[in-house]
Amino acid sequence: MNVVVTGSAGFLGKNLVVALRRRPDVLVNGVGRETSTAELEAALAAADVVFHLAGVNRPRDEAEHEPGNAGITRALCETLRRLGRAPKIVFASSTRATSDDAYGRSKRAAEQALEAYAAQSGVPVAVFRLPNVFGKWCRPHYNSFVATFCHEIARDGTVVVEDPDAAVELAYVDDVVAAFVAELTTSAASPVSDSACCGVLRPGPPTRRTTVGRVKILLEQFREVRRSLVVPDLSDPFARRLYATYVSHLDGAALAYRPPLREDQRGFVQELLKSHASGQVFLSRTRPGVTRGGHLHDAKVEKFIVVEGQARIRFRHVATGQSIHVDVDGAAPQIVDIPPGHTHDITNTGSGELVTLFWASEIFDPERPDTYPEPL
Repeated sequence: MNVVVTGSAGFLGKNLVVALRRRPDVLVNGVGRETSTAELEAALAAADVVFHLAGVNRPRDEAEHEPGNAGITRALCETLRRLGRAPKIVFASSTRATSDDAYGRSKRAAEQALEAYAAQSGVPVAVFRLPNVFGKWCRPHYNSFVATFCHEIARDGTVVVEDPDAAVELAYVDDVVAAFVAELTTSAASPVSDSACCGVLRPGPPTRRTTVGRVKILLEQFREVRRSLVVPDLSDPFARRLYATYVSHLDGAALAYRPPLREDQRGFVQELLKSHASGQVFLSRTRPGVTRGGHLHDAKVEKFIVVEGQARIRFRHVATGQSIHVDVDGAAPQIVDIPPGHTHDITNTGSGELVTLFWASEIFDPERPDTYPEPL
């Protein structure tokens, strides 16, 4: 299947092209401002589907909306008409197409150009009226406040929100791309929410209604993860997608950071990640012959995973006195549960350093440590 993507260098275009190129049944031809007329016509002459994403939304002069949206869409239709081609057209419109401003009018005029072409030629047209879209590769200080917030907050910049309660409807770019890709196998007669004359107005991707202030608060929490190591609640898919977007805007030179560590004659212990919902993960390096632990917990559960070296993990039930041990080797990692009420320790029994990952069911609280010394 030959697919043309107009505006392929833009935010939506980049994400769509990457997704399409994963498919062995699709040959993608991205076109943009640098594409010559001859190259564009050659691409359209072979196209089975055209994803029309090219357009403008924040020009320096509002007069540029009409040629940048409606004008290029009319030109696309005229080129296809002249070439005698009738590929399916999937158009990225906007929820503002019903608004009476320059941008909204230009998007609605683009829809009407496609509707007229569909009525005349029988070309199947699918129109997506998209809200504010966020996700990776979106350009800050341009068409998405989310991208701008991510960019500034990730660099400790200042973000000023005049109305934190301002409502906003957001769609995630991967959901938009999935809806677009589905059009490769969706007929024009598939169920829709509304009709756009001879074109078809698709229901669009899932969206989330929130506020500008809420987005800012979440992004500021994400910034703190690198300082506190505490990951906020990501059980909400929107929060996970916003976090992914935030991380995609980190400065590449600052991707790596070193959490603080506590070092002594035994080796060191380093906390990695914490979660109020899921506890914390930490790492230790232990020198040969050294034993760590010799304590118990009343309620806290731990898991030990030796990833390098050899160790013996010992347990003693503090009520019954029953003792057991488990020998582990990083060459064949095992997860060892540490139950409450058992004093326990871990000894490096190898000749090299012992590297162990630990998970605890709660974040360590020095005011309520739930850790009681009890040598084995």
